[in-house]
Amino acid sequence: MFQNAHTHTAWLHQPEQPLSSASTGSLVGLSFAVKDNIDVEGWPTTAACPDFAYTAQQHASVVQRLLNAGASLHGKTNLDQFACGLNGTRSPYGAVPNAFDPTLVSGGSSSGSAYVVATGQVDFALGTDTAGSGRVPAGLNNIVGLKPSRGLISAYGVVPAAQAVDCVSIFARTVGCAARVLATAMGLDPEDPYSRWLPMASTPWGARFRFGVPADPVFWGDEMAQQAFAEAVVRLQAMGGEAVPVDFGVFNACADMLYGSALVAQRYAAIQTFFDAHEQGVMEPVRSIIAAGRGYSAADLVTAQTRLAALAQQAAPLWTDLDLLVVPTAPTHYSIEHMRADPVNLNRNLGAYTNFVNLLDYAALSVPSSLRPDGLPFGVTLIGLSGSDWQLAELGQRFHHASGLPQGATGEPLPEPQAIAGLVAEPSIRVAVVGAHLTGMPLNSQLTERGAKLVARTHTAPCYRLYALPNTTPPKPGLLRVASGEGASIELEVWSMPLAQYGSFVALVPQPLSIGTLALDDGSTVQGFLCEPLALQGADDITALGGWRAFIAKRSGTSVASA
Repeated sequence: MFQNAHTHTAWLHQPEQPLSSASTGSLVGLSFAVKDNIDVEGWPTTAACPDFAYTAQQHASVVQRLLNAGASLHGKTNLDQFACGLNGTRSPYGAVPNAFDPTLVSGGSSSGSAYVVATGQVDFALGTDTAGSGRVPAGLNNIVGLKPSRGLISAYGVVPAAQAVDCVSIFARTVGCAARVLATAMGLDPEDPYSRWLPMASTPWGARFRFGVPADPVFWGDEMAQQAFAEAVVRLQAMGGEAVPVDFGVFNACADMLYGSALVAQRYAAIQTFFDAHEQGVMEPVRSIIAAGRGYSAADLVTAQTRLAALAQQAAPLWTDLDLLVVPTAPTHYSIEHMRADPVNLNRNLGAYTNFVNLLDYAALSVPSSLRPDGLPFGVTLIGLSGSDWQLAELGQRFHHASGLPQGATGEPLPEPQAIAGLVAEPSIRVAVVGAHLTGMPLNSQLTERGAKLVARTHTAPCYRLYALPNTTPPKPGLLRVASGEGASIELEVWSMPLAQYGSFVALVPQPLSIGTLALDDGSTVQGFLCEPLALQGADDITALGGWRAFIAKRSGTSVASA
């Protein structure tokens, strides 16, 4: 949970009053922070290097857009120096701790931005992402990290790390919030030489989709992370996905080029004038990484760029039969102590599934997946072709809400899913199921064959009783609304079904069951299964078990399993 003692290492600049410039707009009511390599007029920009610090003369383009939309800026956050690292310990201002365990790394380089979102201090925060800095901290802190397609958000006013592949990224506790911020922040900016207009996919992937997973994933001996990823794959399969093992050799070769080829010259070029004059003011291992860029010639860089283009060509055929890739956001957790003892190798391990993404011009979204048995977060990253940002957000939101996780380290439940801007979705209706239609149950196909999508696992309001109906095949429950104080909250799933398919689904509902309006524990209502009171004669009251899965598990003598 929130570690007050470590707040000072997350924030580098907090004004007495938040900065705002509009009282109306799409982001009114939302608070945010920015990584301290992003300019805010009148505030210092340090990039976590005191010798480099300067006072910004104007807002970065993205900051101006967010302020114009009504968001309020609460401060600037710590980072791995010059955005060079994935662990959050490479700052003279101190290491940023993990929001769940202060002895562990937060992930970097956007460490402070992830921490202040995970602990509920702001609604969202900006980071930057060159090799995974907008994703690894999200995965390690149980929040969402949206790394947009390159050039969607202007990087004008951002201290570059490797300018050709840099992205401004978004941290939030929900996908809906992150997508809302992206819709506001994106836009062509002539001040940024890498800003571009992109054709964006506007149709969600269907009820059936294919996702590639590493054929031989690595977790550096972390068995809990390995199991968590296996569970994430099972959940995606339950949502209609087909897992396809993929040889990641081409992606690994690409990732190796980030620091092991002349491409690292971009790191040196980004701050060349400062670095040549103040090299000793840069901390290790950042200094050695940047200095390595000096040793390459222009011919070396051309050779590396050609090699990268060849790898991109090799990777392209993999997408012929895939909608997206799904990988662990970070393969393990490391302690701050261990990271400091072996800063290069352990940092490289954290980037095993992130380094290649920007180099190959992909979009990516890190979403929380589970809390491991040791209480630490595990996240997965959905990766798509450039321009698939809205599709990733739609699927990512459904995946996140099916997890039942709290928001970051706040303990607060997830809110209702939000509409994803940029998507053209067919009219749909939400349907709640409590029994044989649940994921993995005998009648679930009646939902999936109609294109329905799982959007949330939640509970009814505490005014229902659940019964096991006699003489039903397959076995079915009956849900009955009762007077206040006489019921309980019952576990259920909420599915989104195309409106055109709803009539044929209702026609399948046999007596004594019916479709009516159910009250959920968050106060909202949804269409769902109810039962006629007369049918409960001879039925077993199983309310105390809390849901149909628990009843089936008890009857079969197994433990309750979630899809």
